[in-house]
Amino acid sequence: MSRQPLLLLPGMMCDARLFAPQISDLDDIAEIRVGDLGGAETISEIARQVLEAAPWPRFALAGLSMGGIVAMEVMRQAPERVERLALLDTNHRAEAPDRQALRQPQIERAVGGALRRVLIEEMKPLYLAPQSRDDETILNTVLDMALDLGAEVFVRQSTALRDRPDQSATLRAAEVPTLVLCGACDNLCPVERHLEIAALLPRARLEIIPEAGHLPTLERPAETSAALRRWLN
Repeated sequence: MSRQPLLLLPGMMCDARLFAPQISDLDDIAEIRVGDLGGAETISEIARQVLEAAPWPRFALAGLSMGGIVAMEVMRQAPERVERLALLDTNHRAEAPDRQALRQPQIERAVGGALRRVLIEEMKPLYLAPQSRDDETILNTVLDMALDLGAEVFVRQSTALRDRPDQSATLRAAEVPTLVLCGACDNLCPVERHLEIAALLPRARLEIIPEAGHLPTLERPAETSAALRRWLN
């Protein structure tokens, strides 16, 4: 049996390590690539780059957090290329003004050499469920990914997220089978937001991962891989 093309889009300041358990778990049924979301400062241009780099004419598409935001823009730009869609711990809305206001001070601190401090003090505490907040393996993975990507990518991604469009109309028009998945303890993109996303989609299935926060791929990898396997099948 041939494996299904699967493009994974990571969250802000993350890379393929975010999906390491799933890349291993789904290898028997999926030919997997991980997109690069660090090359532009608008969601539209990032999505264009993702489409240009994708090695297949059609593929399954899964994105977590910022990756989900880019996945929705891929659906807006080229719905004919996406066979099925998975949106994990993400947000279809434009950025709220209070969140927008936080971006510029973070950008300035990162450019000034304080990226590590921004990540540790302002971002990492929001990512994980209470059950995972002392998991040094996950915490170090998150920090290592971000520091390896660096301040320039942080600035571009922060700008893209700050200025992103609302994608409600894109979701209403999406005709492909769609998995909407989130951690039950996600503080950044709560369950209520995923109920909204699922309600907009014509062919959605909602799965909530217990005892997971914003990064269920790492916090509850087996459960997340199982949900993605059901979606691919």
